[in-house]
Amino acid sequence: MHWIYLAVAGLFEIGWIFSLKFSEGFTRAVPLIFYAVCGLGAAFFLSQSLKHLPVGLAYAVWTGTAIVGSNVIAILFLGEPANLSRIAYILMIIGGVAGLRLST
Repeated sequence: MHWIYLAVAGLFEIGWIFSLKFSEGFTRAVPLIFYAVCGLGAAFFLSQSLKHLPVGLAYAVWTGTAIVGSNVIAILFLGEPANLSRIAYILMIIGGVAGLRLST
């Protein structure tokens, strides 16, 4: 269950970063509300996962999920470039997080 909490925390973190982008400097109300909900959701579910997972591993998975997820969404839906170096670095993040998981 703690891995599910961590996955949900990562999804909330992805929602948090995109709501921050769409709030246009905290000038739009709906994205700002979404920002607060996602931020609280991310913190809550991360805290639940930390009851059973090592903090370093949980934090790496949480931030790695957010980094990879936000980049994939930005490439697919916001027209950001998907060049070879960007894809390679995303794969390095995935490899680094997987390596941490295997070492704990």
